[in-house]
Amino acid sequence: MGKFEKYLSLWVLACIAIGIFLGYLAGDSIAFLSDLEVAKVNLPVAILVWMMIYPMMVQIDFSSLKNVTKNAKGIGLTLVVNWLIKPFSMAFFAWLFLDQIFQAFLSPTEASEYIAGAIILGAAPCTAMVFVWSYLTKGDANYTLVQVSLNDLILVVAFIPIVKFLLGVTDVEIPYDTLLYSVFIFVVIPLLSGYLSNKLLIQKYGKEWFEKRFLPKLKPVSILALLTTLILLFAFQGERIIAKPFHILLIAVPLTLQTYFIFFLAWFAGRFMKLKHQICAPSALIGASNFFELAVAVAISLFGLNSGASLATVVGILIEVPVMLSLVWLANKWRY
Repeated sequence: MGKFEKYLSLWVLACIAIGIFLGYLAGDSIAFLSDLEVAKVNLPVAILVWMMIYPMMVQIDFSSLKNVTKNAKGIGLTLVVNWLIKPFSMAFFAWLFLDQIFQAFLSPTEASEYIAGAIILGAAPCTAMVFVWSYLTKGDANYTLVQVSLNDLILVVAFIPIVKFLLGVTDVEIPYDTLLYSVFIFVVIPLLSGYLSNKLLIQKYGKEWFEKRFLPKLKPVSILALLTTLILLFAFQGERIIAKPFHILLIAVPLTLQTYFIFFLAWFAGRFMKLKHQICAPSALIGASNFFELAVAVAISLFGLNSGASLATVVGILIEVPVMLSLVWLANKWRY
């Protein structure tokens, strides 16, 4: 690991701080960037996320996908943790801290909206960023693609019933255009680009050149795109974060505990099931991470842009990268 990558967590925190203060100082002048969107999917962020995902996609060997059933135990672990445990554990942590432990600091309305935002986050497991986490832990690219694809299919069917049940309402509507555009932008486009690049470059330059010269050059691109994405995301939300710093801290507590809980649960279950590291790592990380683009869009459509629910989903973005990088570090440290 190079010196820059070794201190990646510091660069992440620095970019978050830069983004927050940039948004606070120049919110109006960069507002046009936040308005560049299709179905609430921000296009500048989408391009940067694509740049993060492409290095993983270009490594996928499609001829080996036929053997993915050999990793059925890993797929089963992912599905059980993501859909039978995570949404409900998120609701429990949010209720325990925001409604019970922190009730002296929050009004019932604030607590209720923050819990709703946490529930929406918990019901939307990661789609795009898991490719980055898998890439950083040397996860199996083919397996990661399959588990993300299955998650996307289940998301279409299970997201609405789970959110309705946990929120206790009957008028929850998912913005399907947001979901479809997100899958297309964050999965389909980089997947097709990666497939064509892999095939054409190996044909032209050979496999050795592809693996030893081309792939190493992509890693800095992925990391720089990640850092730029953070600056942009937090620039969009800078004013809101600075306006309620104490509430941000209160919301971050259950979200952070939930992230570590899900990772440790999936990781040690994978170890018990004797999964290989390249399967166990992405299986644990996909549940710990969230599909924050969808969560933010749903929270805004249900409760409004300035609601507590949408603020909670923004806090999810705030803790996402630093916490996930710590889990990437743990997964690499515990590599077996």
